[in-house]
Amino acid sequence: MKSLNYPIISNLCAFVIGVLLVVWPGEAVHYLVVVIGVLFLLPGLMGLLASLAGRQAQQTAFPILALGSTLLGLWLMITPGFFVGILMYVLGVLLVLAGLVQLSHLVSVREFVPVPWGMYVFPVLVFGAGLVVLFNPFEVATVPFVLLGGAAILYSVIDLLRLLRYRRKEVPTVTDVEIIE
Repeated sequence: MKSLNYPIISNLCAFVIGVLLVVWPGEAVHYLVVVIGVLFLLPGLMGLLASLAGRQAQQTAFPILALGSTLLGLWLMITPGFFVGILMYVLGVLLVLAGLVQLSHLVSVREFVPVPWGMYVFPVLVFGAGLVVLFNPFEVATVPFVLLGGAAILYSVIDLLRLLRYRRKEVPTVTDVEIIE
């Protein structure tokens, strides 16, 4: 029986994940928040259990950090949409402010040195990106997952083509050898 071809299996998995990310990017955002919630929940629960079991003898008070981590993890897992919305609004505000600050710095430095018009392009783009995020936060939240999914699809197709085109040919084995002296 021939062994499994792991590169082909991993490429097929990357392809399937890529398609899922492209088709359902909104769900991917929510699952990411849930995973972050699990990453807060597990250490918090372990800290609470360790405290209750008396493993932390030097700690006399109730482990507030572990409780906070546990509660935040549960909150993230129960209401991921709430956190996606908050995160995108914060990102939008930060981008708008960053664009405005960059523009104000360029305007203020014009007194001392000439500033080419091309220097204003990126701050305006950052400001515009912030406005787009503020007025359409949930659509923008899915863009990185669509890009990641597209990249996974492209990677898997190219690697599958490489595997199929450049696979190692079976080298014929030598069975009859004549020794020449």
